[in-house]
Order: sequence, then structure tokens, then C-alpha cells
Amino acid sequence: MRWEELLHQGVQVAVALVEIVGALIIFVGALWAALRFVTEGLRHRGAAVFTPIRLSLGRFLALGLEFQLAADILRTAVSPTFAQIGQLAAIAAIRTALNFFLRREIEHEQRQVRAERAGADG
Repeated sequence: MRWEELLHQGVQVAVALVEIVGALIIFVGALWAALRFVTEGLRHRGAAVFTPIRLSLGRFLALGLEFQLAADILRTAVSPTFAQIGQLAAIAAIRTALNFFLRREIEHEQRQVRAERAGADG
């Protein structure tokens, strides 16, 4: 087996592992959020109780998307074609935009939670 083939196979294994980690992070976050949604929904009826759950889910999604982007970058690391570079640019742009809006939503929700807590304490 040639060096290039071995490198290519190693990168493919790394890509698969990183993709699996990203998918697992998203799955665990979604499962955790669903369980918390059900348990908190049974105890409390107010919408404010769900904000921390949304924040946590958003963090899981953002982290999972980062791993998926890392896998895409790894995939094109070994002798990429122009088509692969173009695909990576499009995927990176979409995932970066998703991450940007997720983080903005998380920050907004965090400010809202802090304001509600300050109002309850004061």
C-alpha cells in the first residue's frame, strides 16, 4: 500500500470518528433536552422554565455543529479538488451562519434569564 493511500484511509477514519462524535453530542443534547422538557413540563406550566432547557440544547447543537465542520475540513485536507473546496466553503458558510444565529439566540436567552432572576431577587 502506498503512503498516499494509507494517509487517505487514515483521514477517512478520522473523519468518521469526528462525525460520530458530533452526531452523538447532538443526540445526547436532544435526548437530555427532551427529558428535561417532559419532567419540567409536568412540574411547571410557565414558559420561563423552558428557557434554560433551550439554552442547554443550543449549546449542544453549537458544539455538535463544530465537530461536523471539523469533519468536513478533515475530509478535504488530503489533496482536495476545486469541487471539494467549493463544497467545503458552502458547508462552512452554512454551518458558521447556523452557529452564529444559535450563539446569538443563546446570548439573548441568557440575558433574559439573568433579567428574570434579578427581578425575582430584587
